[in-house]
Amino acid sequence: MTLQTQIAIRTRKLGVLIRDARMTSRKTIFETAKAIGITGSNLRAYEDGRRAPSLPELEALAYYLNLPIQHFWSTDVLSDDAPRTEPLDLVMLASLRHRIIGALLRQKRQQSGISLKALSLETGISGARLKGFEVGERPIPLPELESILSVLGGRIESFFDQNGPIGQWMNEQQSIQEFLQLPPEIRAFVCMPVNRPYLELARNLSGLSTDKLRSVAEGLLDITL
Repeated sequence: MTLQTQIAIRTRKLGVLIRDARMTSRKTIFETAKAIGITGSNLRAYEDGRRAPSLPELEALAYYLNLPIQHFWSTDVLSDDAPRTEPLDLVMLASLRHRIIGALLRQKRQQSGISLKALSLETGISGARLKGFEVGERPIPLPELESILSVLGGRIESFFDQNGPIGQWMNEQQSIQEFLQLPPEIRAFVCMPVNRPYLELARNLSGLSTDKLRSVAEGLLDITL
């Protein structure tokens, strides 16, 4: 299977997931497109699998629909969280993220020692288009970004927003999911206010070096003997 065929298949699968996310959240194409700064026809093209969104557009979409970004790599739908009260300018954030991702992509390519020409030959994406991606002049469709990173040896997760408001929200969603995966008895223990001192003690101990932990353990042993 050629790389272009893989991109086409990924684009169609992504469209199904986007439509699933929007319909689960009971949002119309028009209001969803307007919220993330694209036209309704563009969003419809995404859902039909004829075109693919960029990662910043996908991040904005996940935030707007209150879904974990991981939804777009699976078939699971996780919704119904408490609504956010602080509005964000998603259009401005997506525009900024396009430039950041372009800079990160250029940095990754240079670190890999691959020229634009060589990358173009490997991916089938024109050099002019790749250059436009790197300088932030155009959004990078997600399947193309994934294919570029497959050549450069990078991971899509390293391009996720980490420090911005959407990134903080995604980290919170991830923390919630990790908490829900804990055994029920541990979740119950964590949720009891009376156990907070033990949790704070565990957090403090986790920051100690091995030598300091050994010293603490030896001190406790001396007390109990």
